[in-house]
Amino acid sequence: MAVTDAAIEKIKAMIVSGALRPGDRLPKEGELAAGLGLSRNSLREAVRALSLLGILDVRQGDGTYVTGLDPQLLLRTLGFVVDFHREEAVPEFLAVRRILEPAATALAAARITDRQLDELSALLDALGPNPSVAELVACDLEFHRGIALSSGNSVLGALLDGLPGPAAVARVWRGPAGADAIGRTLREHRAILAALRDRDAEAARSWATVHLASVERRLRATP
Repeated sequence: MAVTDAAIEKIKAMIVSGALRPGDRLPKEGELAAGLGLSRNSLREAVRALSLLGILDVRQGDGTYVTGLDPQLLLRTLGFVVDFHREEAVPEFLAVRRILEPAATALAAARITDRQLDELSALLDALGPNPSVAELVACDLEFHRGIALSSGNSVLGALLDGLPGPAAVARVWRGPAGADAIGRTLREHRAILAALRDRDAEAARSWATVHLASVERRLRATP
């Protein structure tokens, strides 16, 4: 194991064991390095790596702290990785989303607030009947993100937030069936919203499954 990797594992162990808790400030560099049996250089590299992952927060002139370890923060790197995926991997990301999102939509049916429902409705209303691809992509991502966050499961919401990115979604509506795809997407969004308003978890799950299956099918048919 590389020296930096070993240093990362030692800091990770302190956090997992509870020796360092969310919001705690790390001991001074020299003290921590000596306590962990590390060189200052390897400790600095480990801290730098963990800060990039959202686990540590380096505050210039103040010190280094353990973050709140919020799932949305820790899983933010997933969306970063998705942005670098190979084109042939896009259907695989969508397949994962098709497994997770219907469950999140069913959960949201029981937990979404009237205010959140009104916000989703206003989002669709603002789009209009003939949106551009760019407008529809932005609305689609925001619509699904709002539902995922309304599920009440922060881990599930964070996972779905990065699957897939705007470029992959845009491909669905730029293909040969783009015009029909736009109209169908708008209708499916309305059906999902209606099921959520009815607090019908199974209908919400079913419409989310239908919607994502059709998105995946159109994507596979797009050159």
